[in-house]
Amino acid sequence: MFPRALSLPETGIRVLLADDHSIVRKGLRSTLESEAGIEIVGEAANGRETVRLCAQLKPSIAVIDIGMPQLNGIDAAMQVGKVSPHTKVIILSMHSDETYILRALTAGAKGYLLKDTAEDDLLPAVKAIAAGKSFFSPAIAKTLLEDYVRFLRQRGIEDSYDLLTDREKEVLHLLAEGRSNKEVACLLGIGVSTTETHRMNLMQKLNLHSTAEIILYAVRKRIIHQ
Repeated sequence: MFPRALSLPETGIRVLLADDHSIVRKGLRSTLESEAGIEIVGEAANGRETVRLCAQLKPSIAVIDIGMPQLNGIDAAMQVGKVSPHTKVIILSMHSDETYILRALTAGAKGYLLKDTAEDDLLPAVKAIAAGKSFFSPAIAKTLLEDYVRFLRQRGIEDSYDLLTDREKEVLHLLAEGRSNKEVACLLGIGVSTTETHRMNLMQKLNLHSTAEIILYAVRKRIIHQ
């Protein structure tokens, strides 16, 4: 789904920009600084500096290029999650294939943007992720869906999504937004153990093995509303 308009948190959004090219950082800064309520608190030119500044500045969001020197963006994202757990990571990348996206999600990224559309996608991404959602460049969802359909046709199999119960679809949606089992249970008014059972059943039906794969599946199927 294409992103809906989102309002900024009352406390504002503190953003760290990490890219080894100063001209790219300048462009990202220009895009975000045009929006009231967003503050650029720091810039980093390599992965290690990114981790150090996140530990020091505790930004709301870190926008991290996937291909940086000293420590790549995926590994930097993993370390940011340890030194600043409340910082949400957006990965910038030139790669749209599933392998890179899954690695980014496994590292804890909440957003994945293609660099050639970052100028258009960055601001909606920051707003969505600050609001507790995930965000992926629309072109990624389109590519993943086409690849998935091709995969199913080549093997003569069908997507199992329609095998899910309505409740399992609700649980899938909320898990794909990054909700914990406890949060899902609270939102749906069911027990945590019941939520865990629904989670186990839907993962088995869809042949998914991790939270990262759940999110990737939801992006592929365009069932994450942003």
